[in-house]
Amino acid sequence: MRYSPISRFKGTLLGAFLGESLASGGKVQFESSLDLGRMAVLGIQSLIALGRLDLDDWIERQQEESLHLVATDDISIKIIIATLPVALFFHENPIKLRQNLLRVLKIWEDDPVIRDGTLAVGYAIALALTEKLDPLTLIPQTISFIGETPTSIPKKLLRVQNLLEQGAGLSTTQAEFAKEEKLSNTIAMAFYCFLSTLEDFRLTVLQATHDRNSQQNATLLNSEATGAITGALSGAYNGIGGIPVNWQVLLLQRNSPVWGLTSFSQVLELTDAFVGVWSGVYNLTLNPKELTEEGCEVALLSVYAAPRVIRSR
Repeated sequence: MRYSPISRFKGTLLGAFLGESLASGGKVQFESSLDLGRMAVLGIQSLIALGRLDLDDWIERQQEESLHLVATDDISIKIIIATLPVALFFHENPIKLRQNLLRVLKIWEDDPVIRDGTLAVGYAIALALTEKLDPLTLIPQTISFIGETPTSIPKKLLRVQNLLEQGAGLSTTQAEFAKEEKLSNTIAMAFYCFLSTLEDFRLTVLQATHDRNSQQNATLLNSEATGAITGALSGAYNGIGGIPVNWQVLLLQRNSPVWGLTSFSQVLELTDAFVGVWSGVYNLTLNPKELTEEGCEVALLSVYAAPRVIRSR
């Protein structure tokens, strides 16, 4: 295996955060107009606590945090980022991946464009995590995974493939998809930035955030959205080791709140626990009585097993 699952899990989440937060020129800014990841964090916490997808628990956690999505320009991108935990947790099984992505979308709007965007991003991340992502076939496979749809996302993804085959540059592609501020264009640009610089996380997210210096609010929002999706895709493919060390150090040194948590270190700790639940780690500290005889003391251990051996996902 090229990179460990924990490296790719962390790369996905850190990549999304950096893509959202990166200013043009490579400077990390800690205040974002979108704050995309808070709902994703709540989803991860739910999956850790229950070991399965429970929509009622997700909804309850959002209500407790007073996280209610309203009809704004950034609602669609927030939903896609919120589904990243599901894409990570079910990445090794395409059937369950699709089923559970569609299930979790029921929490929010039943919008076919959001649905197709979620399926496209989730499937690409799943291929990266299973090391089955082939840049030459990713877009046709993604379109097949989306299935029949009235939206323009498959058509625009095919246009991205054509532009890549023609060797089109960033400015040409941006002009192609900058005519309207639509989610389908954001998805298309994210796939272009990812596939055009597949092995270089830094260059990938810098391309995606190229317009971040613009003073137009709509352009800024679109840049953050494109950056977040692109960062998640590239982070899943390249792992946390592919993310520049100076960006990682900056996040760890800056004791600032991240996605509703007190610091970035908490995000890493949460991801460790998340990977443990996904991989089948059984933590005895949660149920100590199960392996403790009366009058005896046992050492606290963790039991590991492959997915679906201890319990089925």
